[in-house]
Amino acid sequence: MKLGSAFLIALFTAAIGLPALPEAKVFEPETFTLANGMQVVLVTDTRAPVVNHMVWYRVGSADEPTGKSGIAHFLEHLMFKGTKTLKPGEFSKIVARNGGQENAFTSQDYTGYYQTVARDRLEVVMRIEADRMANLQIIEREVIAERDVVLEERRSRVDNRASARLAEQVDAITYFAYPYRVPIIGWPDEVSRLTRDDALDFYRTWYAPNNAVLVVAGDISADALRPLAEKYYGAIPARAVPKRPRPAEPPHLTARRISLADPQVGQPSLGRRYLAPGYVHGETRHAYPLQVLSEILGGGTTSRLYRKLVVEDRIAISAGAWYGADGIGPQLFGFYLTPSQERSMAEGEAALDAEIVKILADGVTADEVARAKKRMLAEAVFVRDSVTAPARILGQAIVNGRTIADVEAWPDRVAEVTVAEVNDAARAVLILEHSVTSQLLRKGG
Repeated sequence: MKLGSAFLIALFTAAIGLPALPEAKVFEPETFTLANGMQVVLVTDTRAPVVNHMVWYRVGSADEPTGKSGIAHFLEHLMFKGTKTLKPGEFSKIVARNGGQENAFTSQDYTGYYQTVARDRLEVVMRIEADRMANLQIIEREVIAERDVVLEERRSRVDNRASARLAEQVDAITYFAYPYRVPIIGWPDEVSRLTRDDALDFYRTWYAPNNAVLVVAGDISADALRPLAEKYYGAIPARAVPKRPRPAEPPHLTARRISLADPQVGQPSLGRRYLAPGYVHGETRHAYPLQVLSEILGGGTTSRLYRKLVVEDRIAISAGAWYGADGIGPQLFGFYLTPSQERSMAEGEAALDAEIVKILADGVTADEVARAKKRMLAEAVFVRDSVTAPARILGQAIVNGRTIADVEAWPDRVAEVTVAEVNDAARAVLILEHSVTSQLLRKGG
């Protein structure tokens, strides 16, 4: 199972900036809704006899009860442990016997399960996926064993990696109240106390067809998909699902700094992040300009920061910017820098600060905006060639509150971004008092 789908889909969501063509479309999907409220989305691609089948639930780690951190991810693991008709582990064996690949992922805002199979095996995976949506059974010994698996996963992915430990601490101080401050995998003491009842309560609360989205991409038509969806998912009764109350993030009035030193750190690095709006949170008008700004500042070896700090001044061996717009809550705009061996961390940070000051004072140029859009087109030209990318992009957008029309309008909205909008967005977000600066250092180095 995969943790933190933001990492899983970053390659795809970054590539969604498609060409500014007249009436440009992205995936041209078809959609319908079952009688129980489950939305079904289809992207037909007949180039290969393969389909990607994904079920997305509108629930993630940010929806966990207080004191139960990690339960969303823990339940993801337990979803492979059997139903009334499937023994523990049998789900994965069936997928493998039918030549398919499968996995799952947990994010702050959603949980997803997917299989990639030959088109004539789609009904098989739909049948067993619908079965575990409605009929999950959890045996106590499986809970104990899988809880140990999750704790070991945490030790290997977080506790044994200095960069991951720092990232967890940075998240915790980035948000004062918003639940993004809690790690997706959970705090170890809370995970160690998770029970069978905790998992079943979470499952019964959120895993309902009217709280899920089915996305299928590949070699199948809507006429063929609809009866299968109605047969397997449409037979599951809708249930009342609670609202997802999220606390407002209070104002940030002072910059924060954090550092971690570890003897295993091979190369020190610096990070700087700012709270930012997204597609559905805050000043949403800034989302598209911020994506263009991120491309200008951090879009590869031709970006402003790389050219200045790495190529010209040789202060750093890597430098760039990043931005995420997709989540339900407060999003982030960030910078990163790895100083060269001849330069200190202080010199690297001073150089980055100078570039940020320059952005705020002078802004970006029309030529930079035009070239950024051209690069975004080049990166996205093959996005539909992947059998998994359409399902991932559309699924994430829908469960996070966007519509198919929003995704399809992406090229036009990016094409409309102006220099003034990019500069306004930069000045609205890059406020030092709203920032967190982190340093990963070599202990004893």
